[in-house]
Amino acid sequence: MFIEPRVGNSSHIARRGWIEVICGSMFSGKTEELIRRLNRAKIAKQKVEIFKPAIDTRYHVEDVVSHNANAIRSTPVSFAHDMLLLGSSCDVVGIDEAQFFDDALMDVCVQLANSGIRVIAAGLDMDYLGKPFGPMPALMGVAEYVTKVHAVCMQCGDIASYSFRNAASAQKILLGETDSYEARCRHCFLEGMKGRS
Repeated sequence: MFIEPRVGNSSHIARRGWIEVICGSMFSGKTEELIRRLNRAKIAKQKVEIFKPAIDTRYHVEDVVSHNANAIRSTPVSFAHDMLLLGSSCDVVGIDEAQFFDDALMDVCVQLANSGIRVIAAGLDMDYLGKPFGPMPALMGVAEYVTKVHAVCMQCGDIASYSFRNAASAQKILLGETDSYEARCRHCFLEGMKGRS
């Protein structure tokens, strides 16, 4: 479990920012972990702002909602740069579904962290083809803390780190849940991909 290096809000401590990334496959608990960290920051009486991509309306238009139905209020934004103005006066900025943001996300997170803000971003590290997804690789490269969470393979029960798409679509972004995706281990992911070619 990730333990924050500093969660207090004491005014005598110099404000220092950093970047945390929570990554993994679908159904691995990324959003659960993001909500847990943000709730701890709120308990510490820190000012928290949460953002999610405006295109993600699966569970709720505004709230960040985990597959386990835990929720936290957020602000939907269309572009990464929107977070600079809206999050500039916070102690902590949370970002869900980071893979859906534009490539400016890394620079935005760095600017926020450089200004003394703790940035926590959660997202898929790989797309449905098993390739690095959107701005996530760059974001992981500049983060002080990277936590990779794992799911359970829905085929064999092993540790899963891949998001296998069941839906017949070649779109890079396809919002979905268990009807469209399965968490799979490497072996079962490769077996499923073989069956497609």
